[in-house]
Amino acid sequence: MAFPISNRKAIREWRLYLFVVPSLLMVLTFAYFPAASAIYHSFFDWQGGDTKQFIGLENFRRAFGDRVLWNSFVTVFILIIANVLKLIPSIMLAVLIHRLKSDAWQYWYRVLVVVPMIVPQLVTLFIWKFFFDPNLGILNQVLDLTGLKTVLVGIDGLFGWGIFLEGIPVGWLSEPRLIIPALIIWGFPWIGSVGVLIYLAGLQGIGIDVYEAADLDGVTGFQKFLYIELPLILTQVRLTLILLIIGTLQGFGLQLLLLGDSGGPGGRGMVPGLWMYNRAFIAGEFGYACAIGLILFAFILVLTLINNKYVRIDK
Repeated sequence: MAFPISNRKAIREWRLYLFVVPSLLMVLTFAYFPAASAIYHSFFDWQGGDTKQFIGLENFRRAFGDRVLWNSFVTVFILIIANVLKLIPSIMLAVLIHRLKSDAWQYWYRVLVVVPMIVPQLVTLFIWKFFFDPNLGILNQVLDLTGLKTVLVGIDGLFGWGIFLEGIPVGWLSEPRLIIPALIIWGFPWIGSVGVLIYLAGLQGIGIDVYEAADLDGVTGFQKFLYIELPLILTQVRLTLILLIIGTLQGFGLQLLLLGDSGGPGGRGMVPGLWMYNRAFIAGEFGYACAIGLILFAFILVLTLINNKYVRIDK
């Protein structure tokens, strides 16, 4: 028996509702409820149990006077600037792969870019922790073999830093003044697999006729990048900037693994996410940690709005 068209449409709509409603309930339960709980508990003196005491805005007043928290924001903004500069190698590699004439070579280069994604991030962090080891780490060995250690010792002698000394291994994670440089060096040569693939997707949308017209006008390779390729992948650049800002502000796994929950010697590697973790799981101040999380959310929102406003997409 065939149903009228109107009945078949109604059946399809009800089937759609059967999928949409449970999905919406799961989003509300596992995404919005924890966020609402964090907002609620930020107004309480709460140690994570059933007992809590309402204290109003006291957690936020405490946060605005927390020197460790604001120093951690200074550190994370330095890392954001460094991470923005680290986008350049990924963009340049994507452009170089895109310009390869051979489709086969493009394929294999994309494969080589994707392969590092298979390695778990935790393994990569442990390997880099070994790289920074003062006695056995590859970083110090490279400095010794290339003679860069002698150059650094000479520069240190001029400025009187007392960091790079002849015959003494460089303590990248034990010297407070080297912690931020070590966090910036991490990930060298700073080629992100996801970023390269995102930029390649944008570059592949550029028509061949655009390149042909540029060749007829005698445009150089750098001018093609500056006036054609970069403007036409600004959509992808803006996306990666947003993800980078959010990830850097929220992230603390790198600092936790390399430096511990105190942010290393002198707390020089402390970032807001790590301080929030420290207050919650080390000090047991979950209410205060929730307040820090809301302040962090405000910073992320402001920086995202700034990014959307000033990273123009003019095609």
